This record gives sequence, structure tokens and C-alpha cells, in this order.
Amino acid sequence: MSLLDNVDASTNLAKNNELQLLVFRVSHSNESAYYAINVFKTREVVEAKHHFLTQIPSADALLEGTIMLRNLQIPILNLPAWLGISLSKEEIQKSNILICDFNGVIIGLRIMSAFRVIKKNWNEMHAPDGYRLKDDGLVMNDTRLEDGSLCLILDYEKFLSDVIPQAMVNVEEDTASLIDVDIPESLKQGTVLIAEDSKTAQRALTQIFANARIDMQMFNNGKLLMDYVNSLGENAANITAIITDIEMPEMSGFTVLQKLKASPYAQNVPVVVNSSMTGNNNKREAEVLGADGFIDKTKSHNIIPLIVSLLEK
Repeated sequence: MSLLDNVDASTNLAKNNELQLLVFRVSHSNESAYYAINVFKTREVVEAKHHFLTQIPSADALLEGTIMLRNLQIPILNLPAWLGISLSKEEIQKSNILICDFNGVIIGLRIMSAFRVIKKNWNEMHAPDGYRLKDDGLVMNDTRLEDGSLCLILDYEKFLSDVIPQAMVNVEEDTASLIDVDIPESLKQGTVLIAEDSKTAQRALTQIFANARIDMQMFNNGKLLMDYVNSLGENAANITAIITDIEMPEMSGFTVLQKLKASPYAQNVPVVVNSSMTGNNNKREAEVLGADGFIDKTKSHNIIPLIVSLLEK
């Protein structure tokens, strides 16, 4: 049985504010840190030596080339190099490739070895200020393994944005998408709240709302957003819409949804899920929990037209 075979449905975990992480290492060095990625962004782990790498002329230095896997041409990104780690030819030969799915974009991340799958509650995921304050930081949050070892969760969206920018949201498309949109006064005069822990996604959403001249307030995770909503009480009437990611430390987006729809002050505020976890199960669960809309992160430029349509209803 492979390392990824024993995985529960992501939606059942998320409803309980839980997640499963695939823990891996990018080097056999004793000093090598443990890293992790949400299991539901992964497809499989394959041995690099069994797959011929076709180089791409003029590509980013971190884009090693492509491999063919199950009739798909998959770009391979050099994760160790992004982290400042150089692998020898022998290590490259022994390395593995972690096949991932981000917003329907299939990529391969070079790693050294997959360690194991662990289950965590989102309140066990921490985002120290040292991570949050660095716009160019590579780490979003961390957690601890059973033996106390530190395990780092990287900003994979930043990695994609650095190496394959066309795979991420095109903010320039946002201006074009607003040409025929009549923005209601309630949206112009109110405030949109956003819970998002990725600095890359934060920058894109901030620019999108700045282009539309719509006031927004950003929170680094769902718990901070919920604390703010609760502090407003009856004054929450000025909130015109709420946008939340699914994967966040402290409190997942699904838990945010549950709490918002149970709040006497915010239960009628339109809530849009903006996530890279775009599987049908996640979309269906978001709808069951009361989400008014779901936007893939690569299509975030459509988020304001969606909010406008929800307010018109």
C-alpha cells in the first residue's frame, strides 16, 4: 500500500478543522528540515530515475524541464534549489518527484523522500510573526511532529508564482472583467473582509480590490477574521461580503463558514470561498456549509463580478 493510499476524505477532515499532511525531506543531510504539504494537493510520488527529463529552452532556472506521466506533460520544479539547497548528481538520481495539483495545474516537485502522512488540527498549525512579516518569505506556517521535530509548510503558491507565473491569477484580467459590471453603492460604501494566509494571494486580492476602488480588510487567518466579526457585533452591518481561503492556520475556511452562518450578526453576509483546493468534494462541502460562491484562486479576477451578482440577489 502506498504512502498516500490511507487518506480520509478532505471534506470530512476540514469540517472538523483538521487536515492531513504529507511530510517529506528535500535532502538526506542530517540538518535537512521536514516540510509538509496538504495531502489533497498531491497525486503520487514517483522515483525520478525512471522518468526522462526534457529541458525547456529559456525557462526559469528553477523549472528543470518536463516529464511524461500517464500521458500528461508535467513541469518539474526544483524545490531544493528554491530553498537554497544544492543536490549532487547522485542525490538527484536518488530523488523523488512529488506530483501535485494546484487549481487544476499539475506540477512535479523534486524532493528527496516522502516521510509519512500525519493528521493535524488547524489550531496546531502556527504562523509566527517572523513568517507573516516577510513578503518574500518562503514559509507560511509550521507544526510539530510527534518527536518534537519542526515541520515547515511552504508558500507553494509563491513558488508557482515565481517559476510559472502564468499558472496563477492574472490581476490584469480583473480590470477587463469589471468593464461591464455596475458596482452597487452598498459595495462601494461597505467593506469586504478577506481571510487568506498566503502573501502571494494577499497581494493579488489587494490589487484586485484596489483596481475596483472597493474597501477591503485582510486577515492572516480565519480565526483573526472571526474575532473581528465577533468584536463588531451589531456594527457588522457595514460588511458587504466575506472571502475566505480553506487552508489556514488556527481555523480552516470551512470552520469559518460554519461560524459565520451561525452568527446572529453576519449570517446574511455573502461568503465566497477562494481556494486552490478545487475538487468537487470541497466545492460541494462549501455549498452545504452555506457558502454563496466558490472561486478558484487562478480565477480570482472574477471575484468582484461574483460578489456583485450575489448582492443583486
